[in-house]
Amino acid sequence: MIKLDIISDVGCPWCCLGKAFLDRALEARPDHPFTVEWHPYLLNPEMPAEGMDRRAYMEAKFGGKEGVERANAPLLAHARAAGVPLNLDRIARTPSTLDAHRLIHWAGLEGRQNAAVSALFRALWRDGRDIGDGETLTEIGAEIGLDRALVTRLLASDADAGTIRARADHARARGVTGVPTFILAERHVVQGAQPTETWIGIIDDVSGQIGGAEPGR
Repeated sequence: MIKLDIISDVGCPWCCLGKAFLDRALEARPDHPFTVEWHPYLLNPEMPAEGMDRRAYMEAKFGGKEGVERANAPLLAHARAAGVPLNLDRIARTPSTLDAHRLIHWAGLEGRQNAAVSALFRALWRDGRDIGDGETLTEIGAEIGLDRALVTRLLASDADAGTIRARADHARARGVTGVPTFILAERHVVQGAQPTETWIGIIDDVSGQIGGAEPGR
């Protein structure tokens, strides 16, 4: 098996698209050689725990309503073409994703990391849920099979918050300036939300190199 490390922030819509494209490729090649592990990145490390009003945040970042529309246009075009639901109008607040990353970390300890990432992306970008809210995160944890009481207790503490920040800082120190960033076998870097066809090509190339097997079999 080949390690596929993914550096991502659940608050990044391009990361959501990138996962959707990759997932389709992995489904098309069920005998793919990848072992996937997700790693935290904080696009807004100074975001307050309660998050910020989404409209105010976006307009401040992109210079007003028209700037936001220009920034969202390519994202929405890619999502529509791929059939990936992004319901930006449902998002009332831009969340701090620190606690969401903690939930992913805890889910990983129980072998549910990918399920946690998927659930968090759906919650924010499809359903508009506030993934910075403790109760919402507890619900998501329960939905993927984590112990509700344990998640509640952990979220009420600062457990693993320092670890998440340190891992995110480490990614920046290694030169990661944007997400999603995919690292194959700790050597080859693929950046951005690559289309499914690109990933299928990568899987076929890698599978051929390591086994000479017919792609997809």
